[in-house]
Amino acid sequence: MAGALMLDHVSITVSDLPRAARFYDAVMAALGVPCVWREADAIGYGQRSDASDDSHTYLTIRATGAAIHTDRRHWCFRAPDRAAVAAFHAAGLAQGGADDGTPGLRPHYHAQYYAAFLLDPDGNRVEAACHRAA
Repeated sequence: MAGALMLDHVSITVSDLPRAARFYDAVMAALGVPCVWREADAIGYGQRSDASDDSHTYLTIRATGAAIHTDRRHWCFRAPDRAAVAAFHAAGLAQGGADDGTPGLRPHYHAQYYAAFLLDPDGNRVEAACHRAA
């Protein structure tokens, strides 16, 4: 099982879906992840796995209609390269996110770990990371 994707899908809850949609549309586009559906109370990004191909990861942004309690949890998205990490960070800031760690190396994880951290408009902590050298 070494090398297998650990997560199949996750959901992030938000209090204001239209506001969150602007943020997540921008950061997911920067990472090359398409928005694949929209409903009144949720948005989906990525591709769901199925019986013929289980190598995908899927994200749902789901409205709660209530304030979000933020804590130390966070979600990290894979970036194809360091430029995408920077684009993720810039796109998130432009759409109401807050900086929680500028793009750069994080050598305490490993020598090539390049990441950026944001707080979405509800305070959910999200990260984009690239493990490749330059």
